[in-house]
Amino acid sequence: MLLEKISGPADLRTLSEADLEVLAGEIRTFIVGAVARTGSGHLGSNLGVVELTLALHRVFDSPADRIVWDTGHLAYVHKLVTGRQAAFEQLRKEGGLSGYPCRDESDHDLVENSHASTSISWAHGLAMAEDLRVERERRAGATPTRNHVVAVIGDGALTGGMAYEALNNLGHSGRRAIIVLNDNGRSYAPTVGRLAATVSRLRLDPRYVKQRRRAEEKVRQVPVVGQHLAWGLAGARAGLREMLEPPIFFETLGVRYSGPFDGHDLPLLEEALRNAAEFDGPVVVHVLTTKGKGYPPAEQDEEKHLHDTSGVFNPEVGPQPKGPGAAPSYTTAFTEAIVKEGEARPELVAITAAMPGSTGLLPFEERFPDRFVDVGIAEQHAVAAAAGMAQGGLRPVVAVYSTFLSRAFDQANLDVGLHREPVVYCLDRAGITGDDGPSHHGVLDLVLLSKVPGMTMFAPSSYQELQVQLHDALELCDGPASLRWPKTPAPMVDDAEVGHGLSARKARSGGDVCLIGVGKMLGACLGAAALLAAEGIEATVWDPRVVKPLDPAMLDDAARFDGVVTAEDGLREGGIGAAIAREVAERTLGTGRTPRVAVEGVPTAYLPQAKPDAILAELGLDAAGLAATARRLLAG
Repeated sequence: MLLEKISGPADLRTLSEADLEVLAGEIRTFIVGAVARTGSGHLGSNLGVVELTLALHRVFDSPADRIVWDTGHLAYVHKLVTGRQAAFEQLRKEGGLSGYPCRDESDHDLVENSHASTSISWAHGLAMAEDLRVERERRAGATPTRNHVVAVIGDGALTGGMAYEALNNLGHSGRRAIIVLNDNGRSYAPTVGRLAATVSRLRLDPRYVKQRRRAEEKVRQVPVVGQHLAWGLAGARAGLREMLEPPIFFETLGVRYSGPFDGHDLPLLEEALRNAAEFDGPVVVHVLTTKGKGYPPAEQDEEKHLHDTSGVFNPEVGPQPKGPGAAPSYTTAFTEAIVKEGEARPELVAITAAMPGSTGLLPFEERFPDRFVDVGIAEQHAVAAAAGMAQGGLRPVVAVYSTFLSRAFDQANLDVGLHREPVVYCLDRAGITGDDGPSHHGVLDLVLLSKVPGMTMFAPSSYQELQVQLHDALELCDGPASLRWPKTPAPMVDDAEVGHGLSARKARSGGDVCLIGVGKMLGACLGAAALLAAEGIEATVWDPRVVKPLDPAMLDDAARFDGVVTAEDGLREGGIGAAIAREVAERTLGTGRTPRVAVEGVPTAYLPQAKPDAILAELGLDAAGLAATARRLLAG
């Protein structure tokens, strides 16, 4: 196999065009097989950038030339051709290969980019650093070599406002940077927005390619005029202006535009990138790719094109839908609940940021298309727009992953919180998420949102509790509210195990120690109580249900114990356990009693990838760990 002979980018530059075509096929087969065996990985996005990645590494000299991937889930091919083939056997496993660029793995991985829309900002900063380095060396009498800066950004990531801020500043600066726009018409879902719609029209218009080629032939002989990075002949520009909106958009910002190019035509891509490398200023190279290219199961997946997978599968047939026996999920509970609430509340609207399928909103969109909004990868806009909707009399529900809400904390605090608008945040993948690593653990939301005045925070511990609490958040809260739930399966419980309103629920009674488990951690606390009971230690276990404001009855009861253990899968410092400890201390101040409160949670650290249960056990946040903590408290 050719792939086995590739140990670094330099090996690609010796291959013929025929060899490269064979190699592209081998890479696609390798990636499908690796993801199928490990059962976890981003498939469709990587299958779509095989030729693009090969072209980048043949034209540019990484790591001297800086290549930034946005987002990094499309960097598998990059990892393959930079010497990490063997590591794919442990893709996204504990101690194994990251699913994103990782600086600890290779000098070729520059930015550990797993949240979208940041690459152009990085490129701007790197280009400035490169300009200043070159100038310093020139003044010192040297003849410096200029390294290229390349940002690869998807059309989905280009929906994020940060990308536009960066384009504006990069164009203003005039610094040399190459922006490769990888346009497959999708992020997690079909890309939304005016620019995306224009690009789609271009993709379907055969007149575009003909006129583009004719114009470029004329442009080669026309110099740049003033500060404007012009296409060239005024006549060519005027004739194309109405049809070519993306060129007008980019060039108005001072960034030259070239393309679109067939993202699977390797010789054409190399020519386009070499031309861009010669340009003295910022330039966009627009590349059209097909997500899932070359793998029929991915090409036929209309929702995500196998953007990501979960579970081992047969590569011959691709991942199969989960059957009726699959474990129930919190996301499914949310899907059922929000459709039901939408039926009862004509004012309810649902908002997501490029993730309608992953957050469970597709059935709501199908049922209420006029009350569904996908803003693209633009969480800040989603939350600020929700504030406006709420002020206009609607009841917006913002469904995002916990890790992505942190990008919109300012809006949650000052647009929604300060104005006491009744926006409900539904935070999927809260807590320890596992395979995606440090960037995707949802461990900040409990700390951040608890600092927003007037915020009501729900933490469901079961399938049924989520549905009850979504209803209560809409029914009982006249200001902002949040619900958070994990990626792991949702317990199914009896009616007697479901609370109501803003009250906590005592899940077990005992006289020796008090355990309080936030959301998912209720299960670990009940497990710890069972272990302790086998030793003759009886524990009271509370499900707080609402972690802000905390139920005074639960706090009064906890203050009766000499030992209290709190457990949450969010940051320990400044989290819910810290608030409980403070309340218990205030209740016993001056009584002569000083209850010991052990606050168990996630340390302030970047936690590596591993299965959620393994990480929680390592942190002492499983039944055995919490039981051990209770024993230490009782032992004094």
